Amino acid sequence: MTSNETQAENIFLCYPLQPNSCLKLHRFTVVKVAIYAVLLLMILTTVFGNLLIIISISHFKQLQSPTHLIVRSLAASDCLLGSLVMPYSMVRSVEGCWYLGDFLCKVHSSLDMSFCMSSLLHLSLISVDRYWAICDPLRYRMRVTNNTVTAFITFIWLFSFLYSFSVVFSGINAVGMEMLILQVYCVGRCVLFFNKEWSIICPVLVFFLPGMIMSSLYVKIFHVAQKHAKVMSEKMTAGMKSQSSAHRERKAAKTLAIVMGVYLFCWLPVILVTIIDSFLNFVTPGDVLDALFWFAYFNSTCNPLIYGFFYPCFQKAFKILISTYICGIKHSNTLIFE
Repeated sequence: MTSNETQAENIFLCYPLQPNSCLKLHRFTVVKVAIYAVLLLMILTTVFGNLLIIISISHFKQLQSPTHLIVRSLAASDCLLGSLVMPYSMVRSVEGCWYLGDFLCKVHSSLDMSFCMSSLLHLSLISVDRYWAICDPLRYRMRVTNNTVTAFITFIWLFSFLYSFSVVFSGINAVGMEMLILQVYCVGRCVLFFNKEWSIICPVLVFFLPGMIMSSLYVKIFHVAQKHAKVMSEKMTAGMKSQSSAHRERKAAKTLAIVMGVYLFCWLPVILVTIIDSFLNFVTPGDVLDALFWFAYFNSTCNPLIYGFFYPCFQKAFKILISTYICGIKHSNTLIFE
């Protein structure tokens, strides 16, 4: 074999000087640039969109309710996913190679799992918050305070990190798959394998069970909200203030239910494929799995867009912040709710 032929062969390896290097994905330059552009736009929208949510809630005291504190923490989770996980996933997806070593691969996988689990647990906490606000409004203000919510948020973050890092670094998720992993291992690969047991345990514990709880709570919320709407419609104009308050509560519950629905819609395909794949000896093509994971990541991009579209208070906050800090137009720091 000539030296030119050897170079032509090695150019498609992640590490040309390593004998057990993974193969690098061969894509046309135009295709690579297009994929990078789309994914980079998605990452920037995710980071800056969720950052705008965080700044809005932190800047305006009117938005610092217990519910919005949970929303801010959810946005922080999505923002961290966009800044600490998605950029490295982008390079891995486009190039087909992981260039940062096995240890950082485990850290990346752990952070990925942590932020995704944190998002779902935050949505679960929001559904409980909305359930108490709509179904037990008299005791809601006494039961749900900023301090109480902060304690629950702290627990969610700690649990998400401890669970994810312990699963990934202990390797318990891949017990019994050592031979298979050795067969497919190569330098430049970063894949998280799940055996049959953990491919069921993880989704049930961190996806299906919280999803069922959230769904049942929102069904109850909208059932009660319909009753409240019926009662309110029979009241006179003298009760307009209470009607307006109840209307805002129902609208908030509806918007957050949409956020939950988008989360489940985005993550369900990759969860199902991951479960099925573990029982079929991982026959799903890598490009298909990558596409499904990026569809799941797209949920973090959607959340700030949903808030901006459905929440008038966030619309006003976004306009004030953008016009003040980008356009230099001074505004009052007070949001006026209609």
